[in-house]
Amino acid sequence: MSESPSASPLTLTQLPLFPLQTVLFPGGWMPLRIFEVRYLDMISRCHKAGAPFGVVCLHEGSEVRRIDPDAPPGGDGFAHEAFFPAGTLARIEQLERPQPGLMVIHCRGLQRFHVTASRQLPHGLWVGDVVLDEPEAVVPVPPDLASTRDALQRLLHNLQEREPEGVNELPLQPPYQWDDSGWVANRWAEFLPAPAELKHRLMTLDNPLLRLELISDLLDKLGVER
Repeated sequence: MSESPSASPLTLTQLPLFPLQTVLFPGGWMPLRIFEVRYLDMISRCHKAGAPFGVVCLHEGSEVRRIDPDAPPGGDGFAHEAFFPAGTLARIEQLERPQPGLMVIHCRGLQRFHVTASRQLPHGLWVGDVVLDEPEAVVPVPPDLASTRDALQRLLHNLQEREPEGVNELPLQPPYQWDDSGWVANRWAEFLPAPAELKHRLMTLDNPLLRLELISDLLDKLGVER
């Protein structure tokens, strides 16, 4: 029996990718300063079309394209870049051009995706064919993890009081979903002083309740009072 079209996963081809040394979670709020030519054009096009781009986490190389003095002959001469084959769609919600050659954007994390194929264009931009994950189900925060949610609410309140002018830069932005285990876990993961690889593993977990439980364990190890 063949699946109906509605049951097939949604795929996107030639999605522009932005490899970063951090992780964008669904529902996240990420400010970015764009100054590389390969991204200035891409962001401008996405913003004009109202189209998303993909954020993926680097595990080799840097965010800024660099010349590699030890690169083998016959290549493009740039340092190697490699990223994990899963990421999150990003929608541009604010864009400013404070000076020529610089964009400041704020983007919102949407659905997760898996990269099935990727290639780097001659000017350095990565594009990929991706399969979108199903939107994550809302799982209420259970009573035994309510203190983890409450601690995040207190953290947000303290940050809003301490830096009222910088509220727009915080990863915690409305709409707040305090009774959604996945949302609470994602916002904590963005704050934690953890390696990008660990955050990437948390992002790719399909079970939002398990993600929140792991976050709670990490907070215990870090001595965060709840």
